[in-house]
Amino acid sequence: MSNLFLLRHIKSQWNKENRFAGWSDGPLDENEVYDAKTLRDKVFIRYRIDSIYCSSLFRNMDTIARMFDFGSEKYPIFVHLDGGKMQKWGHYIDISDNDVPVFVSEKLNERYYGKLQGMDKEEAIKKYGDKIVHLWRRSYKVAPPGGESLKDVFKRTIPFYRKYIEKDLKKGENVLIVASHNSLRAIAKYIEKISDEKIIDFEIPYAGLIKYEFDGKLKLIEKIIL
Repeated sequence: MSNLFLLRHIKSQWNKENRFAGWSDGPLDENEVYDAKTLRDKVFIRYRIDSIYCSSLFRNMDTIARMFDFGSEKYPIFVHLDGGKMQKWGHYIDISDNDVPVFVSEKLNERYYGKLQGMDKEEAIKKYGDKIVHLWRRSYKVAPPGGESLKDVFKRTIPFYRKYIEKDLKKGENVLIVASHNSLRAIAKYIEKISDEKIIDFEIPYAGLIKYEFDGKLKLIEKIIL
């Protein structure tokens, strides 16, 4: 048996301001970081976590760091997987039981919102109309101008999931993924076999947490909203 936890980051400042965040790399909303203790208790107190994977966006890495702030002797070490000097020079020799490696990749980043990035969502609705903005945000195949569709996110996220995360799950490990809404929606679509048409209705709230339990062949046994 193995468990996979999907955690959407704590609400960010741009989420608070109702702006399209996408790949923009802003901070968390300081009024919402109290959620980190609740998340820590839901995950690390109740379950053994063997590996953690994370988007390269700061709001996701900061969500993880905040979860370790509450009485934990352990701390996260962010290990980059996307090549370049961050991967080559950021390697470490684990000399402490307190180090918790967190494997970071932009493959788990939020959808790129193109021309909408940074725009107020209500202003976008006034300019383009509620129906098309909803399709840009939630449908599978329709992309915002200059940006990614969920299908595009699926194409970059799921090969990474198969290469790294499924390998850990097959070993019976418990895995935590901390990422943004659309990369998590892509993974949920893959796991739950959600149709292209039905995925428009699938959402995870800020600081939302889903647990999937698998058997040794990665057959989904149970889904729980924590």
